[in-house]
Amino acid sequence: MADQYAQSGEDGRSTEIPAIRWDEPPEGPVLVLLDQTRLPAEEVELVCTDASALVDAIRSLAVRGAPLLGIAGAYGVALAAARGFDVDEAALALAGARPTAVNLSVGVRRAQAAHRDAVAKGCDPEQAAGAALAAARRLHREDAEASARMAAHGLALLDELLPGGGHRILTHCNTGALVSGGEGTAFAVALAAHRDGRLRRLWVDETRPLLQGARLTAYEAARNGMAYTLLTDNAAGSLFAAGEVDAVLIGADRIAADGSVANKVGSYPLAVLARYHHVPFIVVAPVTTIDPDTPDGASIEVEQRPGFEVTEITSPQVTVSGVGGGIPVAPLGTQAYNPAFDVTPPELVTAIVTEEGAVSPVTAGALAELCDRSRQVTI
Repeated sequence: MADQYAQSGEDGRSTEIPAIRWDEPPEGPVLVLLDQTRLPAEEVELVCTDASALVDAIRSLAVRGAPLLGIAGAYGVALAAARGFDVDEAALALAGARPTAVNLSVGVRRAQAAHRDAVAKGCDPEQAAGAALAAARRLHREDAEASARMAAHGLALLDELLPGGGHRILTHCNTGALVSGGEGTAFAVALAAHRDGRLRRLWVDETRPLLQGARLTAYEAARNGMAYTLLTDNAAGSLFAAGEVDAVLIGADRIAADGSVANKVGSYPLAVLARYHHVPFIVVAPVTTIDPDTPDGASIEVEQRPGFEVTEITSPQVTVSGVGGGIPVAPLGTQAYNPAFDVTPPELVTAIVTEEGAVSPVTAGALAELCDRSRQVTI
């Protein structure tokens, strides 16, 4: 089904559009997304009327970020149930839309399990769909709560490692409200520091090739009145050399059982730079991002994306004839290497901050203990 677009505010001012929301217009339930491919030029809502439209939105990065993908996956299952589609088929398509982000499959499984349990108890289709929706809403609420707790734990860790405030934080990709049911993961920590008067500067990597830092993190930093500066990814080394970085804060799309961290490509070089320059390298992610079934970094499936994302630059305001609809920046036929993520080994990670607290040093045993503690709290 074709997606519908709704333009938010004609004057271009910030309208506080949520990254994701469930809506029930007269024609039937829909999942409404803030289309992140159109930011920062436009705040446009993308309306998904079925799970296949949501799969397309996930693959195109209209909706992205590990925690939000989990929420979207859960709502996608609920949408399939409410619309009368095959729930298991929809769940399979949703879970496979982006292989590296473990939260996506976690969210899908939670809503799918709620639906199956309802069916097994003899509930009618409407009641079973309601159970799936309740599971999605619960996950959405839990993520917002986890975001606030991560921010508090992360700020406490920063103050412990860097007493005195005036933090100069370097971040990569986008980890704010656009990836979360709350205010984000790593960005939420920086935002907490800003609100407490302890953030001196947020250094924002552009995050090539799709510029999530330039388009999205800078957008969120500006909306929150933070002191921030944008830089190309390959300028980060000069910042470290000049002593201008106090800490690196990133998110994660999957954390293996041994503490290896898969995050947006370009994260691993930052970890190497941070280690050489004796700068804390901190990963902020919810417990659901830790995957005990993935033993180590080598076992993480790294998503390979289309080469045109590297050979072209896309703009929501410009339509040209590139293969992917962007402006060509390389000769026609150029091959490109375009992994979406890289993997940072645990020995380069100073700490992993979750809603249940921080793990440092990062070891398999410490992560397993944290996950066990989280399950006990949930139960």
